[in-house]
Amino acid sequence: MSAPDRRLTLVRDGLADRRLEGLVAADRFADVTPMQVSAPVASLRKAPAPDAEQEDQLLFGELFDVLFETGEFAFGQARRDRYVGYVPIEALSAPVAPPEHRVSALRTYAFAEPDIKSAIVGLYSLNALVTIEAREGLFVRGARTGWLVEHHLAPIGRFETDYVAIAERFLGAPYQWGGRESLGLDCSALVQQALYACGRACPRDTDLQRGFFPEIAEADRRRGDLIFWKGHVAILLDPHTILHANAHHMAVAIEPLGEAIARIEAAGVGAPLGYRRVA
Repeated sequence: MSAPDRRLTLVRDGLADRRLEGLVAADRFADVTPMQVSAPVASLRKAPAPDAEQEDQLLFGELFDVLFETGEFAFGQARRDRYVGYVPIEALSAPVAPPEHRVSALRTYAFAEPDIKSAIVGLYSLNALVTIEAREGLFVRGARTGWLVEHHLAPIGRFETDYVAIAERFLGAPYQWGGRESLGLDCSALVQQALYACGRACPRDTDLQRGFFPEIAEADRRRGDLIFWKGHVAILLDPHTILHANAHHMAVAIEPLGEAIARIEAAGVGAPLGYRRVA
């Protein structure tokens, strides 16, 4: 039996989620405490330190099941993509306010008052989750935040239909390792965030995505298919052009597929591992 995936298994230092009893080896099992992200975005880190590697991000309103706390960090698992890691306790709140809406704009401000001239209290990214507490004019007040423009939100269950068009809205966004926010994200997050906006599930990392979507032949590739390298993924805009967040451009960029294949192979990564269809 293969070892459980550290990224997706809620166990650390001999303590595991009680729901894993009989499935993983641990000295003790405990119940988790559901909490909710109350910061516009929160880093999920590999270790409980502010300078530890960021492996993922959680967006406002997303749920995080806390297994234990250590110092200023909570160790737990994100509900949305199941990633495990350490999140600053100050970015989390309880009890959970069930979200009713999601941010449908690429990004939007929250204001202290229902007035665009009032102080800005946060910047929220596509797919952040919002619970509405009040309405006034064009604005709604979100739980644990300020007033947002209502037409920048969509009810949960109302989704986009063209994930490629959503991904194109990120064009020019800076590359950020482990990022999922509109101000910066990595290659697999670009795919994941675009699919989330369409109500589609998607794993967090490239290897998980490559195993999640069905393989297709190179000759059958078309708009919306994915091409994978070791540790990298890109979206086909057409059979010969890709969109991807990448560390070469340090941004979300459009690039001819042939040029990308040659450049990435010359960098020592190797040839593409194949194509997958988001169907």
